[in-house]
Amino acid sequence: MELYLQAIVNGLLIGGVYSLMAVGLSLIFGVMRVINFAHGDMMVWGMYLSLWLFMALGVDPYLSVPLTGAVVFLLGAAIQRGLVNRILTAPHEMQILLMMGVALVLENVALMTWGPDPRRVNVSYGLTTFWVGPIVVDLPRIVTFVLALVLALCLYLFLSRTDLGRMIRAASDNQTGALLVGTDIRKVFTLAFGVGAACVGAAGSLMTPLLPFTPSSGLLFTVTSFNIVIIGGMGSLLGAFVGGILVGVSESLGAVLLVPSLKEIVGFVLLVLILVFRPQGLMGGRR
Repeated sequence: MELYLQAIVNGLLIGGVYSLMAVGLSLIFGVMRVINFAHGDMMVWGMYLSLWLFMALGVDPYLSVPLTGAVVFLLGAAIQRGLVNRILTAPHEMQILLMMGVALVLENVALMTWGPDPRRVNVSYGLTTFWVGPIVVDLPRIVTFVLALVLALCLYLFLSRTDLGRMIRAASDNQTGALLVGTDIRKVFTLAFGVGAACVGAAGSLMTPLLPFTPSSGLLFTVTSFNIVIIGGMGSLLGAFVGGILVGVSESLGAVLLVPSLKEIVGFVLLVLILVFRPQGLMGGRR
């Protein structure tokens, strides 16, 4: 029983970062209906930026979150203005091909820049742990979880309490209505894509002390993000948050019940069940 409790706690802690990662993807799809297959590669770029700041300047990865988020925000905004804007009305097949091409470019530029070897940020407190009853918790997971929750709360407040956030929500709900009241849809799209990219870039920085990564890790993060978003409901930010927690716990329990290399199977079984019994997702609409 203690082993299962330990797995649940670990899953909850990693699920917070999964939620932040998936919220960015859900925001982009909810506003523009564009499927961002380069999402995981943007996260990898956030991880490598955090690694570079740590190695070159000694900046702690948790302190580098604002900077990496800002840089990936600019990267996402540039991709949206330069490429995505041109195919907004194109068939989904064209959008998928474009974003897969962007993912390949980002992956190979990272490969040329940092090489193929696995990297990891080894912070001085990386092995610090403490006990909560029979459960052992390591400090980096706690800090990562808390910061992920804070960033998700900041995103919620931005979307619900600011004029820019209301513009994004209006464009998501009814683009024609937003245009009629004078909203510049193109600028809103750029802002939404940039904010979604910033979320996954920040999630990348938070993950660097927890696991090794390579330029090809983006595919795994993209697949995990889509799994979470489909479980929670495409376009639903609350659904992405809940889905991230569920996938984190299911993978952690899967590592105990099966073997660690097969832990993703439990998450995909959950995905199949959602698609069969509630295809719109847990928090999705009726359609």
